[in-house]
Amino acid sequence: MNKLDRPREIIEYCLKPLALTTTTDEYKEVYRRLEHVIKTLQVMVAREKKPVAIDFSNMRTININEAAHGDDA
Repeated sequence: MNKLDRPREIIEYCLKPLALTTTTDEYKEVYRRLEHVIKTLQVMVAREKKPVAIDFSNMRTININEAAHGDDA
């Protein structure tokens, strides 16, 4: 398997619990963005030829209004 094919598996695994319709433009855009991020990180790691640590704990949080996005709660 090509290393750059792996993002598809990662993205599909992460999005599966959401049970989203995969044919919508929104889903396709999210998928495209996630794939870009993962592939960019893979290229950076390959260039460095050493392990790269990514600390997601320092990322700014994003609040999502679930009711505004179709949450039935």
